[in-house]
Amino acid sequence: MSDIKIPLSEPCIGGNEWRYIKDCLDSGWVSSVGKYVDKFEDQLAAYVGTKYAVACVNGTAALHISLLISGVGLHDEVLVPTLTFIAPVNTIKYVGAEPVFMDCDDYLNIDVGKVEQFIKNECVFKKGQLINKRSKRSVKAIIPVHIFGSPVDMNALIGLAKKYNLTIIEDATESLGSFFVNGKFKNKMTGAVGQIGCFSFNGNKIITTGGGGMLVTNDPQLAKKARYLTTQAKDSAIKYIHNEIGYNYRLTNVQAAMGVAQLERLSAYIKIKRKNFKLYEQMLGEIDGLQMINEPDYASSNFWFYSLIIDAKIYGKTNFELMKALNNHGIQARPLWYLNHKQKPYKKNQSYKIEKAEKYYNQVLNLPCSINLSEKDIKRVVGVIQKYAKKQ
Repeated sequence: MSDIKIPLSEPCIGGNEWRYIKDCLDSGWVSSVGKYVDKFEDQLAAYVGTKYAVACVNGTAALHISLLISGVGLHDEVLVPTLTFIAPVNTIKYVGAEPVFMDCDDYLNIDVGKVEQFIKNECVFKKGQLINKRSKRSVKAIIPVHIFGSPVDMNALIGLAKKYNLTIIEDATESLGSFFVNGKFKNKMTGAVGQIGCFSFNGNKIITTGGGGMLVTNDPQLAKKARYLTTQAKDSAIKYIHNEIGYNYRLTNVQAAMGVAQLERLSAYIKIKRKNFKLYEQMLGEIDGLQMINEPDYASSNFWFYSLIIDAKIYGKTNFELMKALNNHGIQARPLWYLNHKQKPYKKNQSYKIEKAEKYYNQVLNLPCSINLSEKDIKRVVGVIQKYAKKQ
């Protein structure tokens, strides 16, 4: 293997991170209370365009709390894509509900057309509730996941949700900075369209706090309940009175300090992401059998990940074979997540006409996409991909 290493996605730390974190250390405010927690919440809400933001220990915690405050519980159902990181699926089970798996579209996002088909063909709507005819359970919510930064078709989804009384919890953990360019939600950011939006600041995200997440909403009661539950449901901090089951889900001041510094550079990061995507697209477009997944015409993506579709019959290798070849050259690449309706804990759960997700699982490979990826790095990645192309 070559000594040169090109990772899939590593954090970029080059702003005020050291200064803000040192301020926390010097002042002693290192735990879950402090000025940087407040700043990060206020600034993230302002950036996304919501009235409220509640910092959480990670994106999974934000999703869990979102389901709880939405009233999703035992024996309810939630529509969720099969093609997603497993976190939103697991949180549905955390609250005692069951996931129902949906297919993806050509941008790898939940197929809104099939969601509508499922509702019309597999459910009945009576007394304000959507009931799954097969399970007899109430379908309470839907979690659209903006996969790899590409926004879901929320214009179409919102209409369905309103018609059938479904809560929309946006999993925007990968799409901070992505927004809609036309339609009803023109210029709105992902995470700010549904009742609740959730973000992640894991180490591989477009901005990071090491770990960490955020819940955003325009509803004051939802925000109040989320803050209450994430801080152990304290009704009296002095007397230690707790009237509900709470969670230790708050972000630390040290992590928030890093988040504030990272957020200051987000716009610059997105410009770099978009520029590098265009470079990949231009160079890989010259190789037969390869196509980058671009953004939909209704949205602007942060291009968190760069997804390459590989036609093995034309190119000569499958996505998994190319991944191995790249790894042998010191270049990290990654396939799509294993589809969730096939995961052992969820094999018995209902899924609806999963077709495109199956196809893309066997075709797509994610390429290196770090903020500090240089043009030289991209040319090296493309060079290796070119090397293994089938000779015409």
